[in-house]
Amino acid sequence: MVDALDNKPPHQVVIVGGGFGGLYAAKALKTAKVEVTLIDKRNFHLFQPLLYQVATGTLSPADISSPLRAVLSKSKNTKVLLGEVNDIDPEAQQVMLGDEKIPYDTLIVATGAKHSYFGKDNWEEFAPGLKTVEDAIEMRRRIFTAFEAAEKEKDPAKRQAWLTFVIVGGGPTGVELAGAIAELAYQTLKQDFRNIDTTEAQVILLEGLDRVLPPFAPELSQEAEASLQQLGVVVNTKTMVTNIENDIVTIKQGDEVKEIASKTVLWAAGVKASAMGKVLAERTDVECDRAGRVIVEPDLSIKGHNNIFVVGDLANFSHQNSKPLPGVAPVAKQEGEYVAALVQKRLQGQTLPAFNYTDHGSLAMIGQNAAVVDLGFMKLKGFFAWLFWLVIHIYFLIEFDNKLVVMIQWGWNYLTRNRGARLITGQETSLEVKTVNHSSNYQPTEKRLPVNV
Repeated sequence: MVDALDNKPPHQVVIVGGGFGGLYAAKALKTAKVEVTLIDKRNFHLFQPLLYQVATGTLSPADISSPLRAVLSKSKNTKVLLGEVNDIDPEAQQVMLGDEKIPYDTLIVATGAKHSYFGKDNWEEFAPGLKTVEDAIEMRRRIFTAFEAAEKEKDPAKRQAWLTFVIVGGGPTGVELAGAIAELAYQTLKQDFRNIDTTEAQVILLEGLDRVLPPFAPELSQEAEASLQQLGVVVNTKTMVTNIENDIVTIKQGDEVKEIASKTVLWAAGVKASAMGKVLAERTDVECDRAGRVIVEPDLSIKGHNNIFVVGDLANFSHQNSKPLPGVAPVAKQEGEYVAALVQKRLQGQTLPAFNYTDHGSLAMIGQNAAVVDLGFMKLKGFFAWLFWLVIHIYFLIEFDNKLVVMIQWGWNYLTRNRGARLITGQETSLEVKTVNHSSNYQPTEKRLPVNV
């Protein structure tokens, strides 16, 4: 006689978001006795840690992107839907995908975060952030357009403004962007132009705290700053940006206010949660923090709804060391895998201990042969840290062909110091329209020397 439970419909797991948290949750449920529906507004998983290399012409978008259907093609219990979830109904246990209602028994929300301008959203026009492929292509367009515009510019002051690159934010993204742009200006492009000397470019990194890479050990922050300065980057810590407008970056250092004339400003200073955080708060009364991240329980569920989980950058998990876990890929990956394991345990009438993040370390690339690695028990810098950074990033790329292509591309770049993806594509906008009659008290210094702005 067949047990009545055998006729019970399969447990429905709906995952919203195909980033690290959502994708690793889906992969971990590959052999589970559940039906998985992964919903994302993009048809690919993006390896965000390498986005800055797309923005600076080292890699192409396809090199760090993997089609979700291809990644999950062998997960026969999983289907992928292209679309954007705009609402949820916790009582009916449904998510709204346009006009369609998708039922769930377990919901995993992993919609990530976007860049934050701390209430100054109008700055986005002048200082793009780096979270999506489109962001990277726009950033790449602005960087290489700046050199092209400088090549044609006759006015020395305007030419210097084109050759001044300001990166706001001294975390890993800002540090990696600054180092990559410096290598472009002072090495890769120096033979490519006839009317300008690209080594006269100014690459300026601004950080509000007293050191770059604040999450790292102080000695690694010092090493990173020294490596950046050796590349020619001007590093300014304890520097607050008070305005970005009309090709002028206004900064405050102590009581002194100064201005930097720059036509290329890049934002790497902060993030805020995706809009799904607000939706969850409205529908479930869950609390969110100031950045819009959802306050989760020790098992990553939300209060009052133990079948709704939030993972990745959207989650504020503060049950370990009394402060939120950082919004990095390893955190999202481990959270996704934990929730997948918990779902399977619950179906067996069991449970798991609270989630506990295992920190395997932090890494940041400065430039060729230069990186910093903080593993907790061991700290690396220089060439061996750079090698470690390369190996780890190759390892975590999703598909084998991405691993192979990126490895070959990096090898070729190392031998030739060339960047083959230096394409100016994307939306054509005039950067000239942002200039106004504005006297700047910022004076460019001699090439590649640190300036005290």
